[in-house]
Amino acid sequence: MPTRLVVLARCCLLLTSLAINAFADSPTITRDPKYPAHWWTPVPKKGAPTWEILPQEAGPGEVILSKRNELGLLSNFAPTPFTFRGKRYASLEGFWQMMKYPEDTNDLRATFPDLEWKLTREQVGQLTAFDAKHAGSAADANMKKMGITWITFEGKRMEPRSATPGEYYKLIVEATREKVRQNPEVQKVLLATGDLILKPDHHQEPDAPAAWRYYEILTTIRTELQKKQEPFTPVETSQPAPFPR
Repeated sequence: MPTRLVVLARCCLLLTSLAINAFADSPTITRDPKYPAHWWTPVPKKGAPTWEILPQEAGPGEVILSKRNELGLLSNFAPTPFTFRGKRYASLEGFWQMMKYPEDTNDLRATFPDLEWKLTREQVGQLTAFDAKHAGSAADANMKKMGITWITFEGKRMEPRSATPGEYYKLIVEATREKVRQNPEVQKVLLATGDLILKPDHHQEPDAPAAWRYYEILTTIRTELQKKQEPFTPVETSQPAPFPR
């Protein structure tokens, strides 16, 4: 019995030593101190949504556009109202999802038999965050019943899943640019990211269409803004997270 206890004790010591060494050898990413440290504050994985990419998962030189802090203002979900081509939208997500809805009573989507549209196009345009997302999911179900993949804007059909940047992509870029331009806090936060590589806070489909890669669109807009600014000086942003937890 004593021999077994000794062996067990030695095994425990060995496992402890291996665990310590593994922790010591694990790579530590050094974050640039000129940026707000809370952008990378670790969040426990337990209890986090399965769709979420957590702040600490950013690689070297990267930042996750997390909804857990002010970077969430850059999300399509954020309540950042803007006017685009004469109409006001409560969020970019509302703008995105409303294009799946009938434009008028003569729209094929409005006349297709046995379809129910619980919201109007205008109502969806005034939604934010998951409310807008859920409205889009309901529209997706109707579109599937119809056997269509196109959406419309100003009467023109477009394919949102186009593999190459086309008209839909240009429309999303234009709307995103207006969101940034018309919301000073959004512009402030975007400029505060400096030269960091912007990454999404949610898992996307492999080879997602260009219009879905909002973080790349924002990077392009950031470059445009930086060219109009004085030499970049990082600042501590004070805007609270737009999505209370």
